[in-house]
Amino acid sequence: MMKKKSISASKASLVIFLCQMISALDVPLDSKLLEELSQPPTITQQSPKDYIVDPRENIVIQCEAKGKPPPSFSWTRNGTHFDIDKDAQVTMKPNSGTLVINIMNGGKAEAYEGVYQCTARNERGAAISNNIVIRPSRSPLWTKEKLEPNQVREGDSLVLHCRPPVGLPPPIIFWMDNAFQRLPQSERVSQGLNGDLYFSNVQPEDTREDYICYARFNHTQTIQQKQPISVKVFSTKPVTERQPVLLTPTGSTSTKVELRGNVLLLECIAAGLPTPVIRWIKEGGELPVNRTFFENFKKTLKIIDVSEADSGNYKCIARNMLGSVHHVISVTVKAAPYWITAPRNLVLSPGEDGTLICRANGNPKPNISWFANGVPIAIAPEDPSRKVDGDTIIFSHVQERSSAVYQCNASNEYGYLLANAFVNVLAEPPRVLTPANKLYQVIADSPALLNCAYFGSPKPEIEWFKGVKGSILRGNEYVFHDNGTLEIPVAQKDSTGTYTCVARNELGKVQNEVRLEVKDPTMIIKQPEYKVIQRYGQVSFECIIKHDSTLLPTVIWLKDNDELPDDERFLVGKDNLTIMNVTDKDDGTYTCIVNTTLDSVSASAVLTVVAAPPTPAIIYARPNPPFDLELTGQLERSVELSWIPGDENNSPIKNFVIEYEDGLHEPGVWHYQTEVPGTQTTVQLKLSPYVNYSFRVIAVNEIGRSQPSEPSEQYLTKSANPDENPSNVQGIGSEPDNLVITWESLKGFQSNGPGLQYKVSWRQKDVDDEWTSVIVANVSKYIVSGTPTFVPYEIKVQALNDLGYAPEPSEVIGHSGEDLPMVAPGNVQVHVINSTLAKVHWDPVPLKTVRGHLQGYKVYYWKVQSLSRRSRRHVEKKILTFRGNKTFGMLPGLEPYSSYKLNVRVVNGKGEGPASPDKVFKTPEGVPSSPSFLKITNPTLDSLTLEWGSPTHPNGVLTSYILKFQPINNTHELGPLVEIRIPANESSLILKNLNYSTRYKFYFNAQTSVGSGSQITEEAVTIMDEAGILRPAVGAGKGYSEILFATSPVMHTVRPTFYKVQPLYPRIRNVTTAAAETYANISWEYEGPDHANFYVEYGVAGRKEDWKKEIVNGSRSFFVLKGLTPGTAYKVRVGAEGLSGFRSSEDVFETGPAMASRQIDIATQGWFIGLMCAVALLILILLIVCFIRRNKGGKYPVKEKEDAHADPEIQPMKEDDGTFGEYSDAEDHKPLKKGSRTPSDRTVKKEDSDDSLVDYGEGVNGQFNEDGSFIGQYSGKKEKEPAEGNESSEAPSPVNAMNSFV
Repeated sequence: MMKKKSISASKASLVIFLCQMISALDVPLDSKLLEELSQPPTITQQSPKDYIVDPRENIVIQCEAKGKPPPSFSWTRNGTHFDIDKDAQVTMKPNSGTLVINIMNGGKAEAYEGVYQCTARNERGAAISNNIVIRPSRSPLWTKEKLEPNQVREGDSLVLHCRPPVGLPPPIIFWMDNAFQRLPQSERVSQGLNGDLYFSNVQPEDTREDYICYARFNHTQTIQQKQPISVKVFSTKPVTERQPVLLTPTGSTSTKVELRGNVLLLECIAAGLPTPVIRWIKEGGELPVNRTFFENFKKTLKIIDVSEADSGNYKCIARNMLGSVHHVISVTVKAAPYWITAPRNLVLSPGEDGTLICRANGNPKPNISWFANGVPIAIAPEDPSRKVDGDTIIFSHVQERSSAVYQCNASNEYGYLLANAFVNVLAEPPRVLTPANKLYQVIADSPALLNCAYFGSPKPEIEWFKGVKGSILRGNEYVFHDNGTLEIPVAQKDSTGTYTCVARNELGKVQNEVRLEVKDPTMIIKQPEYKVIQRYGQVSFECIIKHDSTLLPTVIWLKDNDELPDDERFLVGKDNLTIMNVTDKDDGTYTCIVNTTLDSVSASAVLTVVAAPPTPAIIYARPNPPFDLELTGQLERSVELSWIPGDENNSPIKNFVIEYEDGLHEPGVWHYQTEVPGTQTTVQLKLSPYVNYSFRVIAVNEIGRSQPSEPSEQYLTKSANPDENPSNVQGIGSEPDNLVITWESLKGFQSNGPGLQYKVSWRQKDVDDEWTSVIVANVSKYIVSGTPTFVPYEIKVQALNDLGYAPEPSEVIGHSGEDLPMVAPGNVQVHVINSTLAKVHWDPVPLKTVRGHLQGYKVYYWKVQSLSRRSRRHVEKKILTFRGNKTFGMLPGLEPYSSYKLNVRVVNGKGEGPASPDKVFKTPEGVPSSPSFLKITNPTLDSLTLEWGSPTHPNGVLTSYILKFQPINNTHELGPLVEIRIPANESSLILKNLNYSTRYKFYFNAQTSVGSGSQITEEAVTIMDEAGILRPAVGAGKGYSEILFATSPVMHTVRPTFYKVQPLYPRIRNVTTAAAETYANISWEYEGPDHANFYVEYGVAGRKEDWKKEIVNGSRSFFVLKGLTPGTAYKVRVGAEGLSGFRSSEDVFETGPAMASRQIDIATQGWFIGLMCAVALLILILLIVCFIRRNKGGKYPVKEKEDAHADPEIQPMKEDDGTFGEYSDAEDHKPLKKGSRTPSDRTVKKEDSDDSLVDYGEGVNGQFNEDGSFIGQYSGKKEKEPAEGNESSEAPSPVNAMNSFV
């Protein structure tokens, strides 16, 4: 079997020139010559090597070739002869080798996979095509897989795998959502080369359920969709920042091999928070300029047209503020074979020598093998004139039998090249291809090229003579080119004459004569000159030329190398350019260009415009009206009007407008007649017969129009026959037995005389009948009665007056009146497409029964009943109209699971025909609408009652209800989702064993056998435990709590079913620190069913030392760390005793810097002692006042502040308090019941409130005592500005803190 082959197709089949050690013939592109010469075959067109075909369409394998005589074609398939005559599905195009495999009529593309090769053969050799590999494209379906929802923590990385089906060719991958919108990509989220979707770090906005990977197969124009992938991002506070880690490629190094000339794509995608930035470098070198591109937010390095020099190590570096990571990709560039010297066609004469050279390079080095006429040269017939030497074939003393087509194959493991090159041995006498007596014209002192295109084999010798009997031309004043052209480098006037070209070889001689004329050059003997002109002046540029008398020059003027402005101020004369009324915009360079057919010359000059001296102000106004109008030369159809213009008023008159009045038909109404230039005062006017004319003239200048002149004398033209007939003639019947003929009447002056009437004529079309005519008065309608229903008529209307008829009118086609259609459409069929859409078909009615213009069909359809409710309702018919002769239509907007009826009627211009028999059809089930309502009532400590109504539109038989619910904590985060399926006949449900004082979100929808309908959502809150302590749930410690779901006692009497759901685990969150120099206040939030004994662990950040542990007294949610080192970073975490692994995330804080001691003892300063005495006296006075007010029942400021704030238990919860905010419910804010930890007088006990840090745990500026108590509340200083106007600065009570433990 032959090695891989390729062919380098020639663009022109007979353009063959070989420049080697031994000269070969060059065949000119002369069509007549090419038709006469024998030539071996040359492949001109073929299909690509790797040919992927559409399996749904016919396969066309191209193979076109040229040669003389025309070649014949044959094919091999998989290395053996392919007999196309034995396969009915395969045909070959006439005069071509192109195969057509008929797939669309029963053939299968898979049956014709294989390797095909075409051979084109004639008596002088055989050329072969590439090996063409035929493969049908494939677009397989996605393999079914169960996709689990992706739950990922905020800030973590994520990879969504696409894994598209393997297609041919590979598909194009893209990610979209359910709305078919491309998912936005960025430095953080992007698609990799393998189609996967990479998240460097996930954010809450990434939560969605419709990440869909699509694969587009271009060959088959199909798109396959992967099942949607769900991603849910849950938040943790704080979000931990991370240094970069590579998601792809893995490891620290990798390798890649790419082929020369291809596009090199290298990819690095990294995870990290903040999002890493990617940078690329080439170790030991630079990235190639102009071939390097960065794509996908610099995650992909793209180098086009790679070569061996692009081999090396490429490093990608991913970096963020926390660090960096890198990966090194070792790139090796290999090369499929490529040509250094491809063999080229060789044309030789008998006895001549020549060579074919085939040199190719590649990596690895390709192997070179030769073939003769498609056969390996080692087993080809012997040729004594041929010798193979590696990549060269040497020919010596060739003969005509040496003609053949040789193939060179260069191949390595990455591909192959195949080139056809023929050796054509010809014996031809000389021929001169240049036309005889061809005339050449040149300008004196320029080169002259006289052609003598020739051909012959052996190659003829060329000689030139001047004149018929002149001597042979030689010497330095002539140049003789190899293609036969004679060049005279500097032609002079005496070079004019006849030149003879002689071509001769051993087979004969031929000659040809051409003529040369040398012309005088074109010159500008007076060039334009530099000009300075005042504004509004006049300037002229001269351009006087001298040229050869036999050449016709053209002169073009340019301004600033562009066309002159389209302005009447620019006047171009024979030898000059004049600019009138010069303005500032005329400033510039003016160029005169003179062109002839042989040469071109130009000259330029600059115009400078300067300001004109001041002139008196000129008053511009509209012109005065013309006067002294006179009519002369009165004829039947024309008259001459003349007038005298009025004053221009300093603005030249641009034109005159002539108007006329018809005193006979429209007295007092003036009509536009014509207009003439302002320089003209006489005009010849065309007139119509039977019009009493009078004329007036209006002058127009830049300012406006003058008043009309006085009217001229009247002139009444003679009557004549009408010149025209009525327009817009129509024939439309108003009743089934009449024909109404209408037209637009002629206007008064169009009548051309008195007694205007109309001759109305009609006859039935396509019937051998005479015209019926009637003459009517000056009206615009005539009714013909007693006509057949809706038949075509030929109609014409002719004008006439007292002097005769108008010219013969043209005929129009009209129709008598329409009647209602007679027949209903038949064979009405309904095809139900889905639950809301159906397609209706019908047979068209015969056109004869339409009895009018067919306008279309109307489909009447209406709902009979719902199959789910079996209840009838008022019938509301719907109508759809389908224009024209359409025989089908779509019925949208149907209701699922319903019974419908329809009928069809034909429509013409008169109305509707009879209805077809009613057709009954039913729509299948669909998904139901949402339940009509969902109410949540009877909240208790651990239960809620749900009641609902069935869907308004069940759209089928309900099979069940789906209830999903999940808790919501005080930061609006959603807990685990629980799903329950409820029988369709239920209408209520009791949920038990829920967490107390917890908000739940419910999702509720109904189902039919088709699927789930839209859902409704509600939220509800269980009430607070009266004792203030949460009892352990049933099954505590087993990882689950039991929740009881009881159905309505009316509907069921069976024992309720128990469902196990994942409980809410306790946790410690939102650990915050407020640090001073040597101590720090630590606060946290606790969520869980039980109170716990907390402890605080801390240590120096960045050191591997054991954690120090401090026990927190009671169940407080804060602690003060003492004895810390100033200016030091510490790490801290909070845990609970007895719960293994129950700790918060770590937090890091830094103590304040140590303060330098003051050098002056302020206590010894006199001013300070005086100030302190004054402050002490003021405090004593305030204490006395307070004591007096208290004894009288007054309130001191702290008491007033306490009374101004209501009990925190009955205040709306704020987000800063750690409670729900937008999820608040009236149930949550009721006054405390018996057993509350807050006293009834609504004051807060010291042991419960002194240590609260909720309002001031946000920085190092809070004021604390050494024991951690807060001293800013009563000091008169406002420690913290509220974020909103209604935010309280008072610390919440422990009861509010209890409400936040969800």
